[in-house]
Amino acid sequence: MKLEVRVPTLSDSVASGTLLPWRKQVGETVARDETLVDLETDKVILEIPAPASGTLVELRQPEGAVVKADEVVAVIEPGEAIVVPGPAEKPVQPATPAVAAVPAPAMPLPVTTPAAASETPGASRREPMSRLRSRVAERLVAAQHTAAMLTTFNEVNMQPVNELRQRFKAEFEVKHGIKLGYMSFFVRAVCQALQQFPIVNAAIEGTDIVWQGDADIGIAISSPRGLVVPILRRAQALSSAEIEAAIADFARRAREAKLTLEELSGGTFSITNGGGFGSLLSTPLLNPPQSAILGMHTIQERPVAGNGQVVIRPLMYLALTYDHRLIDGRDAVQFLVAVKAALEAPDALLPAV
Repeated sequence: MKLEVRVPTLSDSVASGTLLPWRKQVGETVARDETLVDLETDKVILEIPAPASGTLVELRQPEGAVVKADEVVAVIEPGEAIVVPGPAEKPVQPATPAVAAVPAPAMPLPVTTPAAASETPGASRREPMSRLRSRVAERLVAAQHTAAMLTTFNEVNMQPVNELRQRFKAEFEVKHGIKLGYMSFFVRAVCQALQQFPIVNAAIEGTDIVWQGDADIGIAISSPRGLVVPILRRAQALSSAEIEAAIADFARRAREAKLTLEELSGGTFSITNGGGFGSLLSTPLLNPPQSAILGMHTIQERPVAGNGQVVIRPLMYLALTYDHRLIDGRDAVQFLVAVKAALEAPDALLPAV
């Protein structure tokens, strides 16, 4: 009895997905739970596995097709390999056989077709935006149209954090198996400040204000597919080691397109770090329906006045973008000052190595 391969259940926020290149072709044998094709959604890439071992006898949908949950995309004949119909009788095949004939990796590769290779130097080319890039574009434009965004700035002396990291980094890595980075300090500083100024962690829903009980912190991560923002749930209850391990895991699985829809949903506040790419100063955009986002930047040695002398200190600009419909300037400024104060006296941010 032939078995249908169906699109898995999607989340409420994801209505459909786009099929990437098929990993298996008609006539090839497959093993139970082996990935047949990857499904790119607005947020993540999902794997569609074989429901049983057998032979792939039909492809109902080609590469690039937009499909919905529970839609049939292929058919498998369980058991031993069987003879499949000839080319004239074959059902729909992927649009580009030359690419589909070779099992594709989970991540989509840059476009390098023979046509592109034959183009003259400097020639332009056109390709469709990925679903993730299209969704990011829609959300950013929507944020600018629906929120009254304003950004306030400050700078923090990172020398105390640097000294603390140098003092404990070896012990921390031996004990926890993870490096002591900057993000745990920032996440913990943000959580402390959110407790002092809970309005920054709130959100507008219709004509209501939703006060959040937990600090679910979104961490913006650059992936080969674009920007993703996985969520650190109840970050206020996490240790420094738990924060560092979770973020490292997020980064790894973002590169491998292994983040789940649940990990990318929700969130009450976000942190984005442009400093890793050399950004000195920026104005981050909100991640709706959140009301605020903190932007970190590159650490740069600059001269500052201290105790009547000019000294060199490693400084970082901080930027807090917030929805002025909900958050007053006073609260936004004081929140950022609280983050700065926590980072410049960081012993409390690393209570136990």
